[in-house]
Amino acid sequence: MSSPFLYPLDSHVLRHGPQGYSDYSSYRPWLRDEFSYRCIYCLLREQWGRVRGIYAIDHFLAVSRHPAGITDYENLLYACATCNTAKGDRVIPDPLAVLVGSTVRVEEDGTIHTDNPEAARLIELLGLASPQSTEFRMLWIGIVSLATRYEPDLYRRLMSYPDDLPDLHALQPPGGNTRPDGVGQSAQVRRERGELPAVY
Repeated sequence: MSSPFLYPLDSHVLRHGPQGYSDYSSYRPWLRDEFSYRCIYCLLREQWGRVRGIYAIDHFLAVSRHPAGITDYENLLYACATCNTAKGDRVIPDPLAVLVGSTVRVEEDGTIHTDNPEAARLIELLGLASPQSTEFRMLWIGIVSLATRYEPDLYRRLMSYPDDLPDLHALQPPGGNTRPDGVGQSAQVRRERGELPAVY
């Protein structure tokens, strides 16, 4: 069984580089793909519920402190509304660098552990070790485990990519794309090539 709460093994290096949108919400399809259709902080997956109203575009450097970064792709993250609200406008450790599987692990009982002080600080600030977050993870670990044993089709649906993968080839960012090769590694293109795994 693939755990639903495996953080990336290494620091995340941005694949995409769209530029020039005047409204930061226009970056949403790029961010969905960039962050594998889940919250960068708690790993809540799009497949686990309704997407509308649940996922936000988070500004790593808050707009209230860094208004120039409002439409800077490198300042944007894909986050669930709960984590986005918990973060607010606080300065936090970079989740792309500290929330990695080499230092952060989630146990079967839903508890989250780390030996990295910066990851621990981020986990504390966002409440990722709270009883509610632990219960949430334990619930989903249990659901995925049961689906693995008794409902393989449900398991694949819970742990797969969404059906509505954005076609990034068709998008034309007004300022171009500083990392055009990333489009070839998008989930939609990998699905077309037969390279997208059934679950992740």
